[in-house]
Amino acid sequence: MLRLTLVAHAMTDAMAVGRFPADEPLNDTGRRQVDDVAAGPVHRALCGPEIRVRQTAQCLGLHPEVEPALADLDCGRWRGEILDDVSPADVTTWLTDPTSAPHGGESIVELVARVRHWMTSLTAEHTRIVAVSHPAVVRAAVLVALDAPPNSFWRIDVAPVSRTVMHFRGAAWTLRFTQ
Repeated sequence: MLRLTLVAHAMTDAMAVGRFPADEPLNDTGRRQVDDVAAGPVHRALCGPEIRVRQTAQCLGLHPEVEPALADLDCGRWRGEILDDVSPADVTTWLTDPTSAPHGGESIVELVARVRHWMTSLTAEHTRIVAVSHPAVVRAAVLVALDAPPNSFWRIDVAPVSRTVMHFRGAAWTLRFTQ
C-alpha cells in the first residue's frame, strides 16, 4: 500500500494580502505555523521547487527531493498581482471555467492532468511519501482521488500547513483528511 501525505505550505505575505504568488519565502506567521506540525513517519519526502514549499519542508525536518510536478498553479502574468487589480471579468472566467487561463498560465484542467500523471507515477510504490506543495496541488490531488470534475476545484478549502492523507490500494485512491 502507498500512503501519500500532502502538506500545504505555510503562510506567505502574498497569501496574507490576497496577492497571486510569485516565488516568495514564508513570513513570520508561516514559520510559527510549521512549528506546531509534525510530518509523521516518512520513507520518501518530495516538494515543489518554490522557496515557500522548500522552506516548509525544511521546517518540518524533511530533506525532500524537488519534484517539478508539485509546482504551484502557473498564474502567468497575474503572478505578484493583487486580486483586486485584476479584471473582474477575467477572474470570473477563471473561477467558473476550469479550461480557461486568462492569465496566460495554466488552466485548472491542465493542473489536474499534471497532478494525475504524477500520482499515477507513484502507484507502484509501497511506501510512505510526504509531499510538501501548494493548496492548488492539494485540491487537484483531491479531485483525482475522488474522480471529481474540475469545476469542483474551488470548493475545496486547503489551509496552510494542513495535511491530506491518501492511500493507493489496488486500483483506487482513498482519501483521509487530517489537520
